[in-house]
Amino acid sequence: MMASAEQKGLVPFSRKSLELIKQHIAKKHSEESEEDDLKPNPSLAVGKTLPLSYGSLSGGMVSEPLEDVDPYYYNRKTFMVLNKNRTIFRFNAASIFCTLSPFSTIRGTTIKVLIHPLFQLLMLLSVLTDFIFMTMINFPEWGPIVQHTLLGIYTFEILVKVIARGIWAGHFSFLGDPWNWLDFSVTLFEIVTRFSPLNITYKLEVIRTLRILKVIPLSHGLNSTVGILIHCLKKLAGAIALTLFFLSIFSLTGMGLFMGNLKHKCLWWPQENENETLYNKTGNPHYIPETENFYYLEGEADALLCGNRTDASQCPEGYLCVKAGKNPDHGSSNFDNFGWAFLALFRLMAQDYPEALYHQILYASGKIYMIFFVVISFWFAFYMASLFLGILYMAYEEEKQIASEKTDIEPQFQQTIKALQEGNEAIENKSTQIEMKKRSPAFISASVDTLEESTFEHKEELKKSKKKCPLCWYRIMKTFFIWDCCPCWLKLKDFCHRIVMNPFTDLFLITCIILNILIITMDHYPMSEDIMNLFSYGSLVFLGIFTAEMILKIIAMNPYQYFQRGWNIFDSIIVFIGLVEIFLASIEGLTVLQIFKLGKYWPTFRRLLVTLHNSFRNLKDTILLLLTFIFFSTVFGMKLFGQSYKDCVCRIDKDCQLPRWNMYDFFHSYIFVFRILCGEWIETLWDCMEVAGQPSCICFYMMVILIGNLLILYLFVGLVSSFHSYQDATAEEYNEAMNVQLAVARIKKAITYILLKILCKKQNLPKKTMDHVNDTYVKENASDHTLSELSNTQDFPRDTEKEKSSDTEKNTMTENESQSLIPSPSVSETVPIASGESDIENLDNKEIQRKLGQGDSKGKIKQSSSSECSTVDIPTSEEEMIYEHEKSKHLITDRRRSSPSQISKEYKNGKIWQNIRKTCCKIVENSWFKCFIGLVTLLSSGTLAFEDIYIDQRKTIKILLEYADMIFTYIFILEMLLKWMAYGFKAYFSNGWHRLDFMVVIVFCLSLIGKTQEDLKPLASIKFLRALRVLSQFERMKVVVRTLIKTTLPTWNVFLVCFIIWLSFSVLGVQIFAGKFYACTDQLTGEILPASEVWNRNQCESLVSNESLSWKNAQLNFDNVGNGFLSLLQVATFNGWIDIVYSAIDSVGVEMQPHFESSLYICCYFIIFVVFGVFVPLSILIGVIITNFNKHKIKGGSNIFITAKQKKQYRELKRLMHDDAQKPLPHPGNKFQGCIFDLVTSHVFNVIIMVLICAQAVTMMIERDEQSPQMDTALHWINSTFVILYTVELMLKLIAFHCYYFTVAWNILDFMVVIFSITALFLPMTVGYYLVAPSLVQLILLCRIVHVLRLGKGPKVFHDLMLPLVLSLPALLNICLLIFLVMFIYAIFGMYNFAYVKKEAGINDVSNFETFGSSMICLFQVTIFAGWDGLLKAIFNSKWSDCDPEKINPGTQVKGDCGNPSLGIFYFVSYIFIIWLIIVNMYIVVIMEFLNIVSKQKTRSLSDVDFRKFFQVWERFDPDRTQYIDSSKLSDFAAALDPPLFMAKPNKGQLVAMDLPMAVGDRIHCLDILLAFTKRVVGKDTGMEKILSEVESAFSLSNPFKITYEPITTTLKRKQETVSATIIQRAYKNYRLRQNDKNTSDISMIDDDQVVQNTKGVCPDKAKKSAFQSQI
Repeated sequence: MMASAEQKGLVPFSRKSLELIKQHIAKKHSEESEEDDLKPNPSLAVGKTLPLSYGSLSGGMVSEPLEDVDPYYYNRKTFMVLNKNRTIFRFNAASIFCTLSPFSTIRGTTIKVLIHPLFQLLMLLSVLTDFIFMTMINFPEWGPIVQHTLLGIYTFEILVKVIARGIWAGHFSFLGDPWNWLDFSVTLFEIVTRFSPLNITYKLEVIRTLRILKVIPLSHGLNSTVGILIHCLKKLAGAIALTLFFLSIFSLTGMGLFMGNLKHKCLWWPQENENETLYNKTGNPHYIPETENFYYLEGEADALLCGNRTDASQCPEGYLCVKAGKNPDHGSSNFDNFGWAFLALFRLMAQDYPEALYHQILYASGKIYMIFFVVISFWFAFYMASLFLGILYMAYEEEKQIASEKTDIEPQFQQTIKALQEGNEAIENKSTQIEMKKRSPAFISASVDTLEESTFEHKEELKKSKKKCPLCWYRIMKTFFIWDCCPCWLKLKDFCHRIVMNPFTDLFLITCIILNILIITMDHYPMSEDIMNLFSYGSLVFLGIFTAEMILKIIAMNPYQYFQRGWNIFDSIIVFIGLVEIFLASIEGLTVLQIFKLGKYWPTFRRLLVTLHNSFRNLKDTILLLLTFIFFSTVFGMKLFGQSYKDCVCRIDKDCQLPRWNMYDFFHSYIFVFRILCGEWIETLWDCMEVAGQPSCICFYMMVILIGNLLILYLFVGLVSSFHSYQDATAEEYNEAMNVQLAVARIKKAITYILLKILCKKQNLPKKTMDHVNDTYVKENASDHTLSELSNTQDFPRDTEKEKSSDTEKNTMTENESQSLIPSPSVSETVPIASGESDIENLDNKEIQRKLGQGDSKGKIKQSSSSECSTVDIPTSEEEMIYEHEKSKHLITDRRRSSPSQISKEYKNGKIWQNIRKTCCKIVENSWFKCFIGLVTLLSSGTLAFEDIYIDQRKTIKILLEYADMIFTYIFILEMLLKWMAYGFKAYFSNGWHRLDFMVVIVFCLSLIGKTQEDLKPLASIKFLRALRVLSQFERMKVVVRTLIKTTLPTWNVFLVCFIIWLSFSVLGVQIFAGKFYACTDQLTGEILPASEVWNRNQCESLVSNESLSWKNAQLNFDNVGNGFLSLLQVATFNGWIDIVYSAIDSVGVEMQPHFESSLYICCYFIIFVVFGVFVPLSILIGVIITNFNKHKIKGGSNIFITAKQKKQYRELKRLMHDDAQKPLPHPGNKFQGCIFDLVTSHVFNVIIMVLICAQAVTMMIERDEQSPQMDTALHWINSTFVILYTVELMLKLIAFHCYYFTVAWNILDFMVVIFSITALFLPMTVGYYLVAPSLVQLILLCRIVHVLRLGKGPKVFHDLMLPLVLSLPALLNICLLIFLVMFIYAIFGMYNFAYVKKEAGINDVSNFETFGSSMICLFQVTIFAGWDGLLKAIFNSKWSDCDPEKINPGTQVKGDCGNPSLGIFYFVSYIFIIWLIIVNMYIVVIMEFLNIVSKQKTRSLSDVDFRKFFQVWERFDPDRTQYIDSSKLSDFAAALDPPLFMAKPNKGQLVAMDLPMAVGDRIHCLDILLAFTKRVVGKDTGMEKILSEVESAFSLSNPFKITYEPITTTLKRKQETVSATIIQRAYKNYRLRQNDKNTSDISMIDDDQVVQNTKGVCPDKAKKSAFQSQI
């Protein structure tokens, strides 16, 4: 328990106090004490402020030793010292190991120095000064003096700490703090190196950077955050181990599949030698090893890779594929050994530039291996990331709960402080109003209204300001800033107040703000003179309006009240900036602040702003720690690698110039570290390893990536958690929004009034006529309608809102039916019964009217009585009801006028029509018909994949596809007609899924029309929409779509806020970079001319000597807001953003030639955007989506992405996953088989097998490419040995288990592994070693490594972490189906529009839109947000200079290889947005499932699995199924159970206290034990009795032949009887001994020897008897 004992006052620490502590400790050691369970009080921790409830701090107690007020530390020989700020410091009182006594004058003086705030300020200033010097490359002349001074300060600090705390005297001593160890080591190393003759200044500079971490112990918040992160790391230990395990497994798999493949290159080969052996390079005299003879693609630094598979890349004519040279990317991208393979897998896990590695592997090995990368991306980038986020989210919630508990420690004290603050505020407000009343009686109402308006923000800011400013300042403010000049001025104030408070003023202002935003977004380059004038004049007009608004509000509200509100201050800043721009100078980019004026009238924006402010305030320590780590990494990298970049730059640059990404100075190092934290690190790592070596670079990068991402993820989780309970704001909370709504409502009311005045003149139908129609309908036509229609008619005159509310209460509809989309298949589609079909036509009208009057009767009259196949639609509105009533009246009138023969003929026709529609309904509702339509839908969608660029060359397939399109069209038209007949038009088109089907039918028809007519041929390209029909045919996809709509649509307001944020950054980018990304470029080579040759556009155009030069703009720029959005999207996805940053930092001015890093610091724009435009909005959106997800999860169940059938499968799967104990296999009767059975089922045998599996994996790790033949032979025999051992295991298990061996799935896996291993081992001997990969046997044997994930075989934490994946698998499969459908549709769309785009940038032989498979590869890259910038760059080629629109494509009639930029932008942006929404929900599903499992584990609840395990253990103790066990076995039985029923030994006392009934023979029944254990786990829960009754009833059902018994006693009574018997035996023994002594003394002693002998003869018997009794 927490040390929250009764509070005591502050007592000085004296020698008597120390003696009392020692006595208390001695007493504690001599006897047991309950205080061992005490925990330290969080509010009394070191660094915290002592609460005022402990009393005031007198002057004599400051900096003096005090008795510790925390009972936890009272017994640990500690004392407490407080400074003037009541900050708690704790010291050890033990005087050991050179530690002075706490009563020593020297120690007391050093303690006073140590805890003094000035000393702490001195240390903080020293550290910050050291920070500044660490960022310098060249020190000033006085720099060494400052460094020596700082070293002296640090040494003095260490001496003070050593004397004050002692060297080693406990937890609060000098060496008890790890930060002191670090500080001492750095200081000692610095002293040694400064005065050492050795020149090791370089190492000194590197070690000194560790002093940056000294700022952490100086701040209590940072120190606490570090402790929290260490706690998170402990929780992440299992996930980290699982990640390393799978990284190793996939690395070994990659080694087996791709080892040496990335060395295959296209080499120029003489034609006469092309038949020679390619692998024997040294045997061919014509082989040329120079790299110049490799084939290079244009603009590529590495040679073209190739492979010998049919689906791998093929070399051009004259080149052959050989294994030569080194691996690509400076030799760093390969799978040639375990180290490089592990680095490659780590790169794929981090999703850093993965598309390059994809392309390299697919070029060299074949496109089929894309499956390998899909699995890796799903496993690491999705599932493992979800686990890490889930664990961090859980840890953050725990810390937040602990923090909330800390805040509730002293509620009375907090309430007192709050009451005092509220009282001061009330007095202040009252004095303000009195002052206003004295000065301006006419302004009373205005001031009161103003005060009421600013309640929300004014209180917060007033509280903060009152803490800082004295009362006299407020008096000065009221004197000079509350204006009351004269009565005319007061009238003017009143007039201005009425204007600014009018709702139409706010409406006018928000209209002006929106128009101003539109004008701001019109800024672009180049801009015509007319638009420029419009832009400037519009800005001046709106600036004038905003200035007038500010002046009027200042006059109306007085400056004092005006500047009390934050939004008014913001408005005044905007006006001030605008005026400065006009009269003084142009401040570039600050006009973008005018966009945020819209937030004043936007409740959602204001609510998000307040929530975000609170989040940053709560996470300030985490943010500061992240900034500290970034600064440390920057300086550490600069000191470690800066000089290496300068000295070895020629290794990475031909011109020996520093690259853009280096660590030579501080700012370059800073953006270097920032790029690593953004996930773009592999390219810079290649350069770093070239200039500084592999070990140091890899260690530095891993430190930055792992620690930095941990901090970022924790901060991200904190922001998401802060929006977890977000609720959208309403206009009623803010006055400005209410005024706007009020003004709009008044306008609507006025418009409605005018329209009613106009329309009322044209109405000719009086009210009496309408009443007559209703009466006639009820009286005469009741028999021609269903009962539900009559019920609706009876309810018609009532109020519409009441009718709607009653309908929702009466109708029981499923959640899916309430949507606009198709209902659940479990509910059949119903259509109302038409006139003439009703079975109640002959009922008496009086009876009908009587039933109509019973509006609340649900049992007699159903509100929606309808048949499954009917002919008319249920009217749903009052207008439709009136129309149906009038229509029925006319029908009856016509029927009365008709003859009986005509009536009978119409009746027969109606019956025929009714039967036809019923038949159609039965057809469309038939399951076989639905299956047929579903199959046709899949076939029609699948045929689209064959229409690639080779379709014209496959004439037969093309003809078949054309006929298939016609057949599919006719089938779907027939289905649509059948549904029209069955449901009616209104019912059909009121269903969203049917509307989708209708649209797809239209698409089919248009595509057929487009094929027949040449002018309408573009219509044929829309056939890709046919695949949308799959959505309406499969319930799994419909469930996902519905859920996405539920969780996403409510967040549209938040999406708009994020859009405004991006709009502001885009406008700012246009104002800064518009027209600056142009450059004079050589069109032939694509190189940009240096600024030394061309300065501006005029010089570039004047160079007529070279016609290839052109003044060309970058493809991604900020010339307008649209281009700015696209550029920001690439920055947000970290694709192509490096080129954008390059263009920005090289920009000089408009129409100026860019210069290398001329505007280096402009990259701060992108850093700010990544933080506030990507990270923060992403956190907000995900937090709000999670909120909506949880709302619908509460309504719809645990998982809302699965169907009703899948929910049953989910429960069954959950039961199977928890049921880890399989049925035991029968023990064979044969002794030999029994021995083998015991051997293979023993724990030792299983451990040996697991060791063999791990040893086989280790042997794979030592393999490498181009190893010696001896190593190949050794590995071959090692693999053969493993195969033999696994075969022996298989034979032993087959002998022991017989046919039962194949009843276990794991045994089947082992059997398949052994069979395939033997086959792969002997297959090369028959077909040759070149046709079978040598690593095939190893890969097959590696499959057995999955046994580590098996519960009971490997770590249990692995099984627990795999559980969320298995349980969320149904939902993930549904979501993946939708993702595949989206990818399929976009792949077909890409094939139709981008198949012939010129191959460059991201489009190449592997990744293109020529075929369906290649299109899916492209879209997979875009799905993981990798490489889509290259694809878009190729599609941007639309001009003559970039592509050839008249190029002839062989085998087809299509000409040209140009792209369509507008279509490409729409294509990729829409796909990214849709996929992002789906993938975010995938993450949420897994994280929520993980949190659900953890929450259930924390709550001590029992499930069916726990009861099943109980009975499995019971079978071992009761093999005869008697339902009883002996009481002596109860302790062992309780210890053998699994948690939460488990009871560890010693448990006899707890079992006796359960008071279990016992039968004859001291036996206890199974049900009694189960009920008692269940009660122990559940505790005093409100539903405990219900749970116990359910357990008892379930046991009775499972055991119908329960053995009856009569309990004779209980365990508690038996224990009492045993204790009583022991007491009685002891008393009786003592009584007998006393009687024997008395009798002996009365007997006369005749013969002493005989008496002694007799006594000796009796005593042993008596001793034996008493010993026997004691044993009893």
